[in-house]
Amino acid sequence: MGVTESRVRSVSVVLAGGGTAGHIEPAMAVADALRSIDPHVRITALGTERGLETKLIPERGYPLKLIPPVPLPRKASRQMFGLPRRVRQAVKQTRAILDEVEADVIIGFGGYVSLPAYLAAGPGLLRRRQRIPIVVHEANASAGLANKVGARRASRVLTAFPESGLPNGEVVGIPVRAAITGLDRGALRAKARESFGLDPEATTLLVFGGSQGARSLNDAVSAAAPDLAAAGIGVLHAHGPKNSLEVPAVDVGPPYVAVPYLSRMDLAYAAADAVVCRSGAMTVAEVSAVGLPAVYVPLPHGNGEQELNARPVVAAGGGIVVSDGDLSRDRVVDTIIPMLQDKDRLRRMSENAADAGHRSAAAQVAKIVMDVARGDRA
Repeated sequence: MGVTESRVRSVSVVLAGGGTAGHIEPAMAVADALRSIDPHVRITALGTERGLETKLIPERGYPLKLIPPVPLPRKASRQMFGLPRRVRQAVKQTRAILDEVEADVIIGFGGYVSLPAYLAAGPGLLRRRQRIPIVVHEANASAGLANKVGARRASRVLTAFPESGLPNGEVVGIPVRAAITGLDRGALRAKARESFGLDPEATTLLVFGGSQGARSLNDAVSAAAPDLAAAGIGVLHAHGPKNSLEVPAVDVGPPYVAVPYLSRMDLAYAAADAVVCRSGAMTVAEVSAVGLPAVYVPLPHGNGEQELNARPVVAAGGGIVVSDGDLSRDRVVDTIIPMLQDKDRLRRMSENAADAGHRSAAAQVAKIVMDVARGDRA
């Protein structure tokens, strides 16, 4: 390939962010933003056959290349002995993909797909350059191992929080898809409430615990159904496809609508005046981007990162945190219902939540990725 031809070749971007929706959704938001900047950009997503990416990424219209999964053990175990072999195999296959698509830049979002991509970005026999530049994006308040490795090799390190544990981090927020950042909740509210069978006028609480639901949220809020109805509060509750929900019979008041899953989160957000939810990084980013007051109930497992994710929004006055162990029917009655009945408080919380969000994160990350790609191209 001649020099002139290589300079007009479209930019090739490789996204490494499979596994969970928390890695995939920011990657897809950046992919959309990249196409807005340059419709000719070539985008390739890396994933494994285990993750949600096998469904979510093709649905968004992006090509997906599969590599072997390299789950990193959190503590010493027998899995550690086979780790070097698995890493070598994944890196070899990833390197072949990078050469095939003539990658100009890799952007990694953490997780077990990112580590092989970071390691494969070094010199390759078929490559036009000595290395492929890396951009790292860390969505969580506490960085994972893969991104800690990637940050050492990265041209730019982007974070959602000031103290992520990564060196030279630039705070940009979490990329969120345009359907959410551009959502006009007021304009869509009537349609949204009609689509779910909600009361068109009642203050409405949205409850969801991620794609699989959360039993503690399900039990506490459903037990308070009579109290919520008596207070004039409607509920839209996504309990998870594998869970069932027993809602006490209520004869008067706004309806309590229970669904297994929400395929249109934009409509759910538009229907709601406030939300009870977990505080995964992506959830916090979306809820704050649309300006919804939130009661965050951090997942009680892991290293406590979910509570850290919620802290900036809570500190700004856009939400409150209730621990998983403290969430109960009584807590709903004593804390959440009074909050929902205070219109002025909800308005202030909504404004504060929106101010704490990063609506332009996807566009900002995409611009940085293109700058790195074009700056390092041969």
